[in-house]
Formats: sequence, structure tokens, C-alpha cells
Amino acid sequence: MPEFYVILGKIPSRINNRYTTLHHTRLKINEMFETIQGEGVKTGVPSVFVRLQGCPVGCPWCDTKHTWTLDEAFLTTSDEVLSKTQESEAWFSIEDEALLTLFKENGYQAKHIVITGGEPCMYDLRPLTSLLHARGYTTQIETSGTFEVLCHEDTWVTVSPKVDMKGGMPVLTQALERADEIKHPVAMQKHIDELDGLLARLDGKLPAHICLQPISQQQRATDLAIATCIARNWRLSLQTHKYIGIE
Repeated sequence: MPEFYVILGKIPSRINNRYTTLHHTRLKINEMFETIQGEGVKTGVPSVFVRLQGCPVGCPWCDTKHTWTLDEAFLTTSDEVLSKTQESEAWFSIEDEALLTLFKENGYQAKHIVITGGEPCMYDLRPLTSLLHARGYTTQIETSGTFEVLCHEDTWVTVSPKVDMKGGMPVLTQALERADEIKHPVAMQKHIDELDGLLARLDGKLPAHICLQPISQQQRATDLAIATCIARNWRLSLQTHKYIGIE
């Protein structure tokens, strides 16, 4: 399991193989940038990505492992983080209102905010998402489904369920029920079977959108995802940002 460090004096407690959500804590941000959303139903939407630090899930193929730990040794300033030229564990801490000021200072024009990680639902995101909607933004959360999803009622929730990962955390039914879309990473048939098991919990009340996303654009995974999407009338999600060379 990945190491999980103290968060400015707060430690997420683990009960029955679950971490409880962190409340009343400042955001810990590893990256922030303006781009085009490249995955899922919102593909093509101009977006500001806010990548939060911290994740105990432990996906072996994760391409943001630098966000897993919250070691205070890597706490720095927003200027240092936003000027990073390569991935690192450096992160900064900020209040919700100050984050919106930072958007303006950086000249961001996109009005869609994608909160990702790491595992963003480690945090209670109701204050941040409510503030953003009140200021005219739309919001989206990208989560593994292993924490309770706490956010504004109009936040678009993308659940990419992570089943039997190294961290040993279960996918929560609450997260699946709150999902606007399920975007499931696929490499082999067992991943389709895992998704079927999760969907069975919902008693037929499925999200409006179910997307399959081939892991690492592998040809075998892509072929499987395409065939399954056609057979079930699901959607194919490609990491288009990687194809066109943007973040």
C-alpha cells in the first residue's frame, strides 16, 4: 500500500478498510492548469484542472503517482507549484476563496473546473464546489469511488471505479449512485466483469453514461472496449489529450 502522510496535523482515520473524509481542511494542490478535457462525456470542454494531493488507492498503472503522498517536506508555495516544469510531489495549501483569486491571477478563461487527483473525494468538496457554482463556474469531480462523494448537487461526478487495488479500498455504492458517468478503465475481460458486478448493486438505476476507457491505449484493450461498447450501447472514452499532445 502507498504510504500516507499526516495532512497538516490531520490523519484520515481508517475504519473497516476505509478512510474517512477530511473535513474543514485547506485544499492541497499538486497541479493546476488550463486545458481541454480529454476524457469521458465532457471531452472537448475547456477546463481548469485542479489536481489535489493525496491518494491511498494504489493503482499500479497510475500516471500521477507523484500525487499519492502528503509529506509536509514537499509543502511549498503556489508560485513554486505553478511554475513546475516536471512532475513532482511538491504541493501547496490554499483556502477556497483564495483559489478563485488564483484563477484570475493566472488569467484562466475556462469556466469548467475539473477537480481531480490523487483522490479528490478524500476532501469534503461541498464548500469549494458550492462557491464555484455561486461564481458562475461549472464543476466536475474525477474520483475512484472509494470515498463518499460530497459536493454541490450540480457537480458532474465521474467515477472511474478502482477495484481490488493495492490500497485495499472498496468501491462505495454511494459513489456509484452519485455518478453522472462511470468511466471504467479496461485492459482485459475481467475488468468488464468487475464493472458488471458494480452495476448489479444499483438495481437497474444506472448512470446516464457508462464509458469504457482502454488502459494506456493498448490495442488489445482498445479492441475489447470498442466491442463491448457496441454490444451494450455504452460509450468509448479515449484519452484524446494524449493523442493531441496536451496536458
